Amino acid sequence: MRQRLRVAAYAICVRDGQILLARSPAPDGTPEWVVPGGGMEHGEDPYDTVRREVEEETGYRIEVTGLLGVDSSHRVFRGGFGPAVDHHAVRLVYEGRVVGGELRYEVNGSTDLAAWQDLDAVPGLVRVSMVDIALRMWRERPVTGRLAGALE
Repeated sequence: MRQRLRVAAYAICVRDGQILLARSPAPDGTPEWVVPGGGMEHGEDPYDTVRREVEEETGYRIEVTGLLGVDSSHRVFRGGFGPAVDHHAVRLVYEGRVVGGELRYEVNGSTDLAAWQDLDAVPGLVRVSMVDIALRMWRERPVTGRLAGALE
């Protein structure tokens, strides 16, 4: 079984009752909303990762205003033709404030749309579970950086 560790950094940007989200196709092609962010490049600091990823996916430059927490997800994916993959994801969730740039869509990337969504509308959106995890961290601000009772 192959083992894979992925470290990623995400930003929750909230202003005027809205959250900044990006849209990405699920494996089956269904569009789903995601928190702006993504995987670290080798040798990159997570602080730099989150600022780079938010700008790539939304067009905005952000100021990181805090570390909200760390989420860890461990799953085994069974491939149809290849070996199973033991996947461990470590996801750092930051709070960010837009300080520049203009909202735009990512070109030739992992997302195809970026938009401000009303916080009240999030439960009705087709979204990945990381949106709920990150929003919960933003609301609860766990002292340990870890949510009690994981969502996944």
